[in-house]
Amino acid sequence: MPLKISLKPGEKFVLNGAVVENGERRANLVLKNKASVLREKDILQEEDVNTPVRRIYFPIMMMYLSDRNDDALYDEFVLRMNEFMGVVADAEVLTRCVAVSRDVMAGEYYKALMGCRKLMSYEAERLA
Repeated sequence: MPLKISLKPGEKFVLNGAVVENGERRANLVLKNKASVLREKDILQEEDVNTPVRRIYFPIMMMYLSDRNDDALYDEFVLRMNEFMGVVADAEVLTRCVAVSRDVMAGEYYKALMGCRKLMSYEAERLA
């Protein structure tokens, strides 16, 4: 099934590891085959990895954008997820953590990233 992306003027995104920037006008792209795509708002820079959930999100993002399996990234994800789950008592949050872990193990990295976004919302509430 094709993926349709609507881009704002100047919006950046990553497509299979390449950073692409839209021109001066709104644009629509249709991707006809499977590709790794992340919008600018979903890209986390290494210097912004400063909370527990962001430490989970970053290795998943890197696995999603990578064209090869990287055991070090997976190990980092496992370590950070275990640390986070070890200090969380909320059953709903723990259920989300398990879902993210399942998605990572299944290679469904984009789905795992979107699950992590929900964990970021929980974390933001707790840190506020």
